[in-house]
Amino acid sequence: MPQSVPSIPRRVARLLRTSLFAQVACALVIGVLVGRLWPEVGSAVQPLGDGFVRLIKAMIAPLVFCVVVAGITKAGDLKAFGRIGLKALIWFEVATTAALVVGLVAGNLVRPGDGMNVDPSKLDASAVDEKTGGGELPSTSEFILHSLPDSAVGAFAENSLLQVLVLACLVGAALLHLGNTKVPAILPAIEQAQEVVFAVVGFIMKLAPIAVFGATAHLVGEYGLGALSTYGKLIGVCYAVALIFLLLLAVALKAVTGLSLWKFIRYTREEILLALGTASSETVMPRMMQKLRQAGCRDDSVGLVLPTGYSFNLDGASIYLSIGTLFIAQAVGVDLTLGQQITVVLVLMLTSKGMAGVPGSAFLALSATASALGVIPAGAVALLLGVDRIMDAMRVSVNLLGNCIAVFAVSRWEGALDRDKAKKVLSGEIAFVPEEEGEEAAGTPKLSKSPSSQDSQGSQGPQGLQESGDVRNSPASSDSAKAPTDSTNPNLSKAEAS
Repeated sequence: MPQSVPSIPRRVARLLRTSLFAQVACALVIGVLVGRLWPEVGSAVQPLGDGFVRLIKAMIAPLVFCVVVAGITKAGDLKAFGRIGLKALIWFEVATTAALVVGLVAGNLVRPGDGMNVDPSKLDASAVDEKTGGGELPSTSEFILHSLPDSAVGAFAENSLLQVLVLACLVGAALLHLGNTKVPAILPAIEQAQEVVFAVVGFIMKLAPIAVFGATAHLVGEYGLGALSTYGKLIGVCYAVALIFLLLLAVALKAVTGLSLWKFIRYTREEILLALGTASSETVMPRMMQKLRQAGCRDDSVGLVLPTGYSFNLDGASIYLSIGTLFIAQAVGVDLTLGQQITVVLVLMLTSKGMAGVPGSAFLALSATASALGVIPAGAVALLLGVDRIMDAMRVSVNLLGNCIAVFAVSRWEGALDRDKAKKVLSGEIAFVPEEEGEEAAGTPKLSKSPSSQDSQGSQGPQGLQESGDVRNSPASSDSAKAPTDSTNPNLSKAEAS
């Protein structure tokens, strides 16, 4: 008898049951409809999105710490880690400057603020203070000083990624210095903690559709769609420039690594849609770290470049700030000279580095830029209050993709990228397996690994630590895991190796 083909409703139901992308897409559409038809309901469900973001943020600091420490010790070369950090900062500065310049060029060509003829004296400058909470961006010295932890516990409690990175680098360097014979149990314990964190993230990710519904319904219900007509030209320019900038990044990615940005977007479509729905790229950092590792990027490169990019590589925010500065100037009838626009680039290059985690940071950066120029009234920044949230999707998508491209580029630059594996993963030849699911499928008894079996492996010093540190690759564990891994999923061992 011919095999029956499932009906369309059954196929749709199965897709919604198994595909996170389909679930998030449906939640996004439902959120827009609820926010548009019942604005009060949309505003009331905001805690759904906020709660999800809080849960994910709780996992970011321990995850970054574990990945960076394990990456340094398994790489066995602290100098290589330093080179990765330096190359990442160079890439971030070039990309951020390019984003600012592209935004200024587009703002001069299209001139989105022309014809508004706004009287700055009639704008409510106190609304900007309410948005920013009366805060201010840190100076360069304050930013550097705040990156250094004054408490090991405080770095995790405050969820300060830069402070956690500093602690992780110090711990990784200490493990390399002491060697495997003196601290044989530390690295396996950190790797086991990392697996626990990934498992918790897997549980939280199941709530992603609910979070996207709540965040989207609140956005549409609170701000409506009226801003699309009032600021249509500005919104169109920003999104068009973002697309052009992503095309430039795609060319750079292809030239440096030979990889396709479109294939990477398809590979990470669930995470990108979730980031857009929640208006936060932090919600997908843990899953992006998994996908980049399984796509051939070395652990130390992913652990350092991606979290650092959240503070130093805000390409989407740079586009918005440069175009927003010109929009404000044009709206109040001020024509900025070439010298003043160069000042805009220089000021934003500095202020954009301290934006992460600061409430209303975009308005603080714009206010600082207006003050530096001395020709734009500070109150004119209030012009962007009605459109700021609509720009979130552009900023989040460009920031996220820009940081992921930086990981690939720096990994290739440092020789920490397996290009063959990356191409197979992005083309779908090797399926992505979440690490928490991979461990269940493999059935590897990680927690039953005895310290004595690790003591008998490796030699003293960093190299010995590198060889024996990974419990998954130790002789005692690999034999027990090999058969179920191969029989369950032929691609699983490749994904786990990253």
